[in-house]
Amino acid sequence: MIPAHVDLYWLPLGAGGAAVVRWSGRLYEAVAARREHRTARDLYHSALEVRVGTDRFAIEMAPVWSSRQPDRGVVGEGAVGLPLLGRSRLFRYEIRRWSGGEIPDLAAAVASPQRLSTDVGTAQRVLDLVPDFPTRTWGRDELDTGEMWNSNSLIAWLLTGSGHPMDRVTPPAGGRAPGWTAGLLAAEGLPRPGRETVVETVEW
Repeated sequence: MIPAHVDLYWLPLGAGGAAVVRWSGRLYEAVAARREHRTARDLYHSALEVRVGTDRFAIEMAPVWSSRQPDRGVVGEGAVGLPLLGRSRLFRYEIRRWSGGEIPDLAAAVASPQRLSTDVGTAQRVLDLVPDFPTRTWGRDELDTGEMWNSNSLIAWLLTGSGHPMDRVTPPAGGRAPGWTAGLLAAEGLPRPGRETVVETVEW
């Protein structure tokens, strides 16, 4: 049997010393919580590690400038904030399907990894879908899903499209993943093959 897995990681927003991201996230959540009459929650960014045979891939959506590695598996780019701003690399994000790559700040992951599947067909489907992800503007709602488009949208879109049972995939207790629902809704039109799927949480 060919070894395979799809592992989900939940990373606290701004982990690893990104103070601007951390404080802007807290401000965003404070405003959102007040508007929705609820308590503010911890915010999370998600990423995947996918293995098929001896090949291992790190999959995530991140600012173009966040890594200087020349071969980091970039398969798509999009704008941040406003489409016109995407002309500058300071306001562009990239989709990475990085063979042998690493997920930054992995040591800060919470309730991770979550092993979502061990089926080689499902894992390969995730890898095949990455270049087809809709590179909409980060931080906007261009697909009218009612939620912003961001890195969590990528992961939710890939897992839904590859046939994972999404009702059992949630952020860590007390946390929230903005953009997740946008990815779920955007993937509704994708074919979803039925696969053997296992969900388990491995202590990190």
